Amino acid sequence: MFFTFKKWTALYLATLLALFAIFAAILWQGAAVNASKNLSLAQDGGLVLVIDPGHGGFDPGAVAADGTAESRINLEVALQMEELARFLGVPTEMTRREDVSTESDPSAAVRQRKNSDLQNRVSQVNGVPGGVLVSLHQNSLPQVPSVTGAQVFYAGVPGSADLAAAVQEGLNRTVNARAKESKAAGGGVYLLSHAEIPAILVECGFLSNSGETALLNTQSHQNRLAVTVLASVLDHLRGTAE
Repeated sequence: MFFTFKKWTALYLATLLALFAIFAAILWQGAAVNASKNLSLAQDGGLVLVIDPGHGGFDPGAVAADGTAESRINLEVALQMEELARFLGVPTEMTRREDVSTESDPSAAVRQRKNSDLQNRVSQVNGVPGGVLVSLHQNSLPQVPSVTGAQVFYAGVPGSADLAAAVQEGLNRTVNARAKESKAAGGGVYLLSHAEIPAILVECGFLSNSGETALLNTQSHQNRLAVTVLASVLDHLRGTAE
């Protein structure tokens, strides 16, 4: 369980969980408004939060100077988001729940394995009726190690930009020393450029900054990221459903 952290963090979490319960009741109980309709989803049915911990297995993603692998931090934050969402009764689907890749052929060349992993994630994500995707990553800019902070990128599917702005606002309030703006991912991010559902990618911090790397390795900061992203997503969906 991740509920083993400092008292102030527990109080912070308890407050946000109370808000979550209200949001969940509005969205998923009784004759709740279909949030997917307001996000221009193609399929009918209830909303499903699709959580994608980037990289994994043979692909660690960015690696900090101290050896911290992006894939591990992504997974730890994602699992905490999933646990919170399940506590609230929010349907979820994870692209991975362990330190593994979703590749089809482990014997292939590295580039082929990476392409296969991304293609399989796209197939899984687009196969979730009523899905809203949150992909979790860590940034790195070794040329400018002073850069820190969380930033959100969004897909071209209707609903994605507004969702990204809402999550960015939440991160600016809770984890960023300086405010950042959400940005369109363009065609450079395969998962977002091929997503057919509302989709955002959250770069939770910079592994090229030693101070932020140390912070990202703490359970309390991972808790804060998980709570902030989930709360911001649910609050935005509640607003679009009204």
